Amino acid sequence: MVMKPKDIFITHLKKSISISESDEILVRTYFIERELKKKEILLFAGKESCHMQFIAKGSLRAYYLDEDAKEHIVQFGIEEWWVNDLYSYLTKTPATQYIQALEDSIILQIHRDKLNELYDLVPAIERFFRLKFEKAYVAFQNRTINSMSKTAEERYEEFRTKYRAIEQRVPQYMVASYLGITPEFLSAIRKKTI
Repeated sequence: MVMKPKDIFITHLKKSISISESDEILVRTYFIERELKKKEILLFAGKESCHMQFIAKGSLRAYYLDEDAKEHIVQFGIEEWWVNDLYSYLTKTPATQYIQALEDSIILQIHRDKLNELYDLVPAIERFFRLKFEKAYVAFQNRTINSMSKTAEERYEEFRTKYRAIEQRVPQYMVASYLGITPEFLSAIRKKTI
């Protein structure tokens, strides 16, 4: 049986917090379902990120363009992950990243103002997002340290171990971009490890 997007979301919430049935009904009304086609842009650089986005189905990527218009992937997201330009969202400044669907996808989103309302109505939701923000900060710090201290081979091996489901769903040139290496160098690494 295929779960509906909001059922997937509620199951995801309940892995971290307890909410009553009445709170669950309220939460369902605050999150809006949105379908994205493959390659559709959810967030454009220069626009403020005003929504939190939960991936119920599909996959997305967050990336930025450097001064030479070269793409650098910052984040991948698959089912039950959150994707955002969190800096833009938290500081209410223009995004530096684009967020794009890599497959036909379904997300659930909530506007910052509605989320703040929901914090007051369902305090457990505030705790949920505090835990998510803490986890995002730890992941960001870990990725930063790894990019400075580990070789490309070590970073690729860690990526393969942690994100096997992503590696099998995205093109290798995107994995290379995420790792900060060229597709050719990734190909050479893969030949050594396979």
